[in-house]
Amino acid sequence: MNENHVLENPQDEPKIGPSTITRVVVVLLAVVLFSGFFGLGYWQVERRAWKRDLIERVDARVHGDAVTAPDQADWENVSRARDEYRKVMLLGTYRNDLESQVYAATDYGAGYWVITPMERVDGTIIMINRGFVPTDRRAPETRTDSMIDGQTRVTGLLRMDEPVGTFIRDNVPEENRWYSRDVKAMAIKQGLSPDRVAPYFIDADGKNNPAKLPIGGLTKISFPNNHLMYALTWFGMALLTLVGAWIVLRTRRPKNGQDTSDED
Repeated sequence: MNENHVLENPQDEPKIGPSTITRVVVVLLAVVLFSGFFGLGYWQVERRAWKRDLIERVDARVHGDAVTAPDQADWENVSRARDEYRKVMLLGTYRNDLESQVYAATDYGAGYWVITPMERVDGTIIMINRGFVPTDRRAPETRTDSMIDGQTRVTGLLRMDEPVGTFIRDNVPEENRWYSRDVKAMAIKQGLSPDRVAPYFIDADGKNNPAKLPIGGLTKISFPNNHLMYALTWFGMALLTLVGAWIVLRTRRPKNGQDTSDED
């Protein structure tokens, strides 16, 4: 004889929960995901601190007093972390006959950076990005009034060599087509000894350019600092992992109307 025993006290209702194996798997997965997401969030916090320090250091360099550009004895110590965007000055003579042009897109439209070797009195060479010229003024003969002969002084920002081209195009030295300021490759193309060419170039401010060409001082300094947003995203994912694990692991009561009867 079957007899239904109705459970009148809700506290006596059987509870439904995951099995032991499921619990172990969920806990392990939650620990791994939480640790990974939290670690990524903490890394972004550290990156934010590093980026803010970088911005402060670069800002101090850009707006500081100009110092003499590193000479050959100090070239091996020049680095991106120590020197890039430092305001420097240089005295030398332009080698206008060895000019190169690098494709550029600026606020003035498409055109070219004019890269001209400057020779110091000791015979060493530093490449100078004199500035931007529009496409119709690319050829040197179209802007002879902008050429500077004899010794002159240049002030600008120190930049590091760009040997890898751009994410869209690679440099083609044999055809004299340049998309990044690879000063070493340019020097070799122009027949200069690479050992005599500095591993950096200078973005000139253009203050000494006659005829206002090339247009100098167009260096863009931008360090996106979205690390706080990234950190909050990863920490949020870590929190959601805990919430998801709790939802899976919690013990639930059966829905109303579910048959929880026992049979004798």
